[in-house]
Amino acid sequence: PEVVAFIDANKDDLVDGRRLGVELICRQLQVAPSSYYAAKTRTPSARAQRDEELIPRLVELWEANYRVYGVRKLWKAARRAGIAIGRDQTARLMKVAGIEGARRSKRVKTTRPDPASARHPDLVQREFTATAPNRLWVTDLTFVATWAGVAYVCFIIDAFSRMIVGWRVASHMRTEMILDAI
Repeated sequence: PEVVAFIDANKDDLVDGRRLGVELICRQLQVAPSSYYAAKTRTPSARAQRDEELIPRLVELWEANYRVYGVRKLWKAARRAGIAIGRDQTARLMKVAGIEGARRSKRVKTTRPDPASARHPDLVQREFTATAPNRLWVTDLTFVATWAGVAYVCFIIDAFSRMIVGWRVASHMRTEMILDAI
């Protein structure tokens, strides 16, 4: 099919003022012209006909599932929908249709310890309770994966009331973000 499509796309091109034509292209590709014409007139195979029937149904299922399903999940969804299809066939048809599942991104490291530097002392000895408001604040720095990338979030929490007393969201994990939260 790719050879036939290539010949169809290029047979009318002009080189040195002359039309390329089917025979010249076939000669360069080492394909018999009769094979090209046979492929053009041949009726589609049962597999090709079945593929044409299945591809729109798979695309519809994929879109109904927010365009995130990969081969395995789309195959299982198709089976649940009553479509008799194999996993490898699902993979092949997804490739033909140009659809793919969402890819998980790499893990984001929020902590990069420096073995040479001294660790900060534990000023509360792991005791995260307070007897009154504003006596002890604790913080958490984490990340949230978004469609636009990673967002870093810093929360300052009062240990007595468990209320958030400050927060900041940024696209970086620099000291200024923590100071802004405070």
